[in-house]
Amino acid sequence: MTAVLLGELSWWMQTTFRSVGVLLAVLLPAGTLVYMFLFKMMSFMQSRLGPMEAGPYGSLQLLAEVGKFIQKEDIIPWRADKRLFAFAPYIVVASVFLVYLVVPFGPDAWFVDFNVGIFWVLAVSSVSVIGILVAGWSSANKYSLLGGLRAAGQLIAYELPMVLAVVGVVIQAGTLNMQGIVAAQADGEIFGWGGIGNPFILTQGIGFLIFLIAMQAELTQTPFDMPVAESELVSGYMTEYSGLRFLLFFIGEFASAGAFAAVAATLFLGGWSVPFLDNDANWMNVVGPLVLLTKMLFVSFLVFWVRFTYPRFREDQLQQLAWKILIPLSLVNILATMALKVAF
Repeated sequence: MTAVLLGELSWWMQTTFRSVGVLLAVLLPAGTLVYMFLFKMMSFMQSRLGPMEAGPYGSLQLLAEVGKFIQKEDIIPWRADKRLFAFAPYIVVASVFLVYLVVPFGPDAWFVDFNVGIFWVLAVSSVSVIGILVAGWSSANKYSLLGGLRAAGQLIAYELPMVLAVVGVVIQAGTLNMQGIVAAQADGEIFGWGGIGNPFILTQGIGFLIFLIAMQAELTQTPFDMPVAESELVSGYMTEYSGLRFLLFFIGEFASAGAFAAVAATLFLGGWSVPFLDNDANWMNVVGPLVLLTKMLFVSFLVFWVRFTYPRFREDQLQQLAWKILIPLSLVNILATMALKVAF
């Protein structure tokens, strides 16, 4: 229905609607994650209330933080490459927008329906490392450069197990299309029983675990926060940033968490679909985004729970986990999936 209505509009109207939609899809989950997990969940885990003054129960604290950063002076270091320094945060945020393009929110609620949607997600999500490297190098700061190099090494190492974890889902679903992966779970069966469909978390549990760990590392969240380690690198590649540009990095971090959570929910938890309901009905275009948001919050809860619980890895421990444990385990998962696919 949504696709039909958009098809009746002119090109610039379609572009406007899709741009506003992507903007909302990026900012609303990011703001929700900041308030629920950074302001509240972490506070309760540490036996404190968190922000309480700005709005009811501190609900407007996020707006206060945004206003504070916008008012701050935009400082560019004297020896920095000014153009690259200014452009780097926008590369990071742009990669998040590109991920959301192919995430389906309902039977007809999507921005772009690529046949190779998951391939697109894995490709554009890696663009953020370019922005991080550019920020580290252009800052003319040793701490920033070290943070950028650490981020590059970390993201390259954990991109591999993430891709391999997704391969198991693609083999089982038989498609690279994100909407097709949702349909495969909604319409699938478990040993001939289709009461709840076939959410891939049941058959790809190892892949889901590997994806979560790789996602944690891709987001540079504790215990994988070496690129921004405050005790070692001040703030890593963000050390020299202030004002709006620092805010963009902050938005990019939590928007990326929402984007990866949406992808994980789509790949392993059935996306916007709900068992026992008519997932082809038009009203699922309204209910579907709420269902997907709920599953995103569940995945994000796991990510931030680990972030606020475990200490930081050493660099050698981080690399060993990726190359000696996650990659071999993901290859075993692919082989098992292939064998079971042929057998059943």
